[in-house]
Amino acid sequence: MDKFFNLAYNVIMKKLLFLIITAFLTVIPACADNTTGEQAKLLYADNSISESFDLLLSIPEENRTAENWLLLGNILQDKGRNDDANFMYTQAIIKDDKFYKAYYNLGNSYLDANKPHLAIEQYKKVLKIKNDYAYAHYNIGCAYIKLGKYKQARNALLDAIYYKNTEPDFHYNLSYVYKKLNKPKDAQAYLEIYNKLTENKI
Repeated sequence: MDKFFNLAYNVIMKKLLFLIITAFLTVIPACADNTTGEQAKLLYADNSISESFDLLLSIPEENRTAENWLLLGNILQDKGRNDDANFMYTQAIIKDDKFYKAYYNLGNSYLDANKPHLAIEQYKKVLKIKNDYAYAHYNIGCAYIKLGKYKQARNALLDAIYYKNTEPDFHYNLSYVYKKLNKPKDAQAYLEIYNKLTENKI
């Protein structure tokens, strides 16, 4: 009986040990990829763009985080490769559909490519996740300006200022919109705020 028990015990322990080793070996590459991603971020911040890009590409696609995909997109957009950047931002969204920065950067890419309708769609997705993100409101305003929809632009810019009233460009663009809406007093008021904010930044 003891022999049978010992044999069964040894088999179970070997299986358990095998599972632990397998799990450990699976975790090691993921940890290494996280370290690589952090190094890539530091290189990007230090303006070592090519090194950052190469490091990110060395991470297997299935192990890339949403942030890895986002950074790849940023680098490609900096190089003027918008279509490739859009692919990377989309991959970031597939990896994490609550990653608002990927929607935001995809919106920026569409806005740069003079596709304001597509940009607005992406910024609205940002606001469903993070409604207080002032820059998404602001960029929606900019997109509406491109479309000549000044009332919608005014509303978006007012929302941007509500969440962040110290950004000079928000006030400048709102002044421009009020001018287009034939409201010179409002236009002047926001232009004065813009001037004060820019003076304080000097």
